[in-house]
Amino acid sequence: MPEIAQRRRYLILVICCMSLFIVGIDNTAVNVALPSIQRDLKAPVSGLQWTIDAYTLTLASLLILAGSLGDRLGRRRVFMTGTSLFVVGSALCAVAPNLGALVGSRAVQGVGGAMMNPVAMSIITNVFTDAKDRAKAIGVWSAAFGVSMAAGPVVGGLLLSATSWRSIFWVNVPVGIAAVVLTGVFVPESKAPTARRFDPVGQVLGITFLAGITYAIIEAPRVGWMSGRTVAVFVVAIAAAAGFVAYELRRAQPLIDPRFFRSLPFSGATLMAVSGFLALSGFLFMNTLYLQNALGYSALKAGLLTLPIAVASVIVGPRSGRWVANHGPRVPLIAAGVLLALAALLLTGLSATTPVALLLVAYAILGLGFGTLNPPITNTAVSGMPRAQAGVAAAVASTSRQVGQTLGVAIIGSVVVARATGPARTGLPAASHAGWWILVGCGLAVFVLGMLTTGKRAAATAARTAARLTEPSERTTTEPTTEPGIAALR
Repeated sequence: MPEIAQRRRYLILVICCMSLFIVGIDNTAVNVALPSIQRDLKAPVSGLQWTIDAYTLTLASLLILAGSLGDRLGRRRVFMTGTSLFVVGSALCAVAPNLGALVGSRAVQGVGGAMMNPVAMSIITNVFTDAKDRAKAIGVWSAAFGVSMAAGPVVGGLLLSATSWRSIFWVNVPVGIAAVVLTGVFVPESKAPTARRFDPVGQVLGITFLAGITYAIIEAPRVGWMSGRTVAVFVVAIAAAAGFVAYELRRAQPLIDPRFFRSLPFSGATLMAVSGFLALSGFLFMNTLYLQNALGYSALKAGLLTLPIAVASVIVGPRSGRWVANHGPRVPLIAAGVLLALAALLLTGLSATTPVALLLVAYAILGLGFGTLNPPITNTAVSGMPRAQAGVAAAVASTSRQVGQTLGVAIIGSVVVARATGPARTGLPAASHAGWWILVGCGLAVFVLGMLTTGKRAAATAARTAARLTEPSERTTTEPTTEPGIAALR
């Protein structure tokens, strides 16, 4: 790829961030609209869970495949196609006449989002060739996505106060169209020197595992945890996971190389992404139901109350990215774990009379924790990885984020539904206590993993894994690649 002027590089970064910003806002803005959707479409709680998870599950299932498509067909082409598809899915959501149509349209959005997320990262890593500039750009990208997710409830509340929940999807259309046009004009086309082979068997096994686990968790409160259907779905999901590992170990170019997980930083980053985003999505899901269904607040008031989440993320997100670029991910990861656990801990005694001041403090701490966590996840995942494998490692980190979001809504929603009894004003807060304790555990998991994945022992496992992956007899590509990937700074 020819050298690109510095100003144009940052314009490309802005374009990528703009596209992903609408994805992030849409993802969490839908949370504040759930009570409105429930009333308008007469949806059960499980329907609300599927409204969120149809998108995140599709996204998680297709991220790595979409990255391979970008390498093979051209990153700009795939990015523009994904953005266009996201726009179409948004319009379909906006006009959905019933719950089934809405869930299906959310899946269309997920396909588009999957084509945007990893390809945007590949575009950034190929445009910013200097290691330090690339790290800063990745920090901006990660922070922008994190801030957009945290700002979603505020934006959703404002839109709902002006019109209806459908406006949350309509607003994506003009922004998405602008992003497509700007991408076509300013973003250069690029491909990997050697594109990875498609892995349809691995893809199907991965989707079966994620979809099976999600379906079983969401539907179990309704049909029974020990019912034949639930047990059968769990068994199929576990069998798919086992089959995935066995099959991928035999492939020359696996969808996800199981050997990656010998690297402690990579394994830890995967678990931290799942835990951190499970905490965020579970927090937003429970909080929306609490503020609107239990306390009777309007969507606007509920959205504005969560403003501290967005403000705190805006403040610390970019700073966390710069810290990672200059000093490594250890301190941000440890701090994020403590903050996430503390935010959930403050709400473990939630009731209908909990002071608003306590809620605001918890929201601010959550925003600080989430803003601190998001930037170092990718850096930790690719730490020590060979350059040719860094893109796949980053895609797995992105997939783990979406898996965490999917599981957060599925697990927390099912726990709350199973325990909720009596009037919403008293029953819902009491039922949420178990959910908050689960989120405390997620924060503590991030704390412990942040300690374990950033020390000397962890670096040694990453070095050994990199050595194995770069041995000629174990290469996952048939020829070397010059793709810059993502710099491993620490």
